[in-house]
Amino acid sequence: MELQYPAHVRAFADEVRAFTRGNLPAETRERVIRNLRVTRDQQIDWQRKLCERGWACPAWPKEYGGPGFTPLQRHVFDNVTQEEGAPAAIPFGESMIAPVIMAAGSAEQKAYYLPKIRTMEYFFCQGFSEPGSGSDLASLRTSAKLEGDEWVINGQKMWTSMAHHANMIFMLVRTDSSGKPQEGITMLVFSLDRPGITIRPIITMDEGHHTNEVFFDNVRVPKSALIGEANKGWNYAKLLLGHERTTIARIGQSRRQLRILKDYAASELEDGAPLIAQQRWRDRIAAVEIELMALEVTALRSIAIQEEKGAPGVEANLLKVKGSEIQQKMTELLMDAAGPYAIPFDEEHGFGQTNQSIGPDLAASLAPNYLSTRVVTIYGGSNEIQRNIVAKTLGL
Repeated sequence: MELQYPAHVRAFADEVRAFTRGNLPAETRERVIRNLRVTRDQQIDWQRKLCERGWACPAWPKEYGGPGFTPLQRHVFDNVTQEEGAPAAIPFGESMIAPVIMAAGSAEQKAYYLPKIRTMEYFFCQGFSEPGSGSDLASLRTSAKLEGDEWVINGQKMWTSMAHHANMIFMLVRTDSSGKPQEGITMLVFSLDRPGITIRPIITMDEGHHTNEVFFDNVRVPKSALIGEANKGWNYAKLLLGHERTTIARIGQSRRQLRILKDYAASELEDGAPLIAQQRWRDRIAAVEIELMALEVTALRSIAIQEEKGAPGVEANLLKVKGSEIQQKMTELLMDAAGPYAIPFDEEHGFGQTNQSIGPDLAASLAPNYLSTRVVTIYGGSNEIQRNIVAKTLGL
């Protein structure tokens, strides 16, 4: 099966591919393809190139500085740039808090925050999870009390990705405990340079520093940090998470990984013959490729619903589940293909920073990438939770 897009969509894909190949620095592309860390400066440099072209924040409407892409154009844009090795957009600003500000923020907040999110002058992180409050987000305990013209925040956030690079945070806080847990949650946005904030690294099993603990000790933020209405944060969080899940499928990234896997299996020998010549390897590669094709069909169904209703449906949950599982399968297949060469990596440098000197270049970052990818079925709402949502929607 081969999906055939209309001629104008294929022309757009060619335009995006040509732009990416002509403007993405070779070093940045190489780091993405080899699963090495993209630096903060490299991420911002690519974002600013997109801003200059008018393609930054591809899901945004033109009125807020976006390109005004249709959902199908955005799908094609994301896939092509991922296939070509462009850094994936940091979702916390442009894909998560920005849609909430557009929907519930004041005119002043839209005018202030959105341009800075677009250029990445404001680099956001997300303060949702807490110790004991992960998938059960409604049980969060970090509190905020309004004292005069300031919110006073106390508590702890956990697994805060990119907090060590971010200069801004959006977070959920408990502002009322008198009713249902969901009814007393408020969303705030503020800078991370305020007194009383402590950020501590969490080193994950790939020996990388991706996430953090963030402590709030009588942190004072202005009353204007409130997004929307007080005690309505649960509604904004649902909107935000719906947008997050649509970005986790990463079809273009998996296509790139599949291409790398096929090339490697065609060149790597086992008992004098390429891996791809063995029936078991052809079967395994074909199986994941079929799943990836089915994932794209589901993505297109979701796009059709979004164009009709203006928001992603339960298909977004399905995309998150299957897309994350395919990403894990890709890393498993690459590990198996590289064999013992995939096991060692330099723990001193963490994720993707190995100086391994034996075996093929491909193998150098496979082990930390494999370990890091275990989390994709957990963040953005664990896959078990997503399956429950799908079942509930189907009336099961």
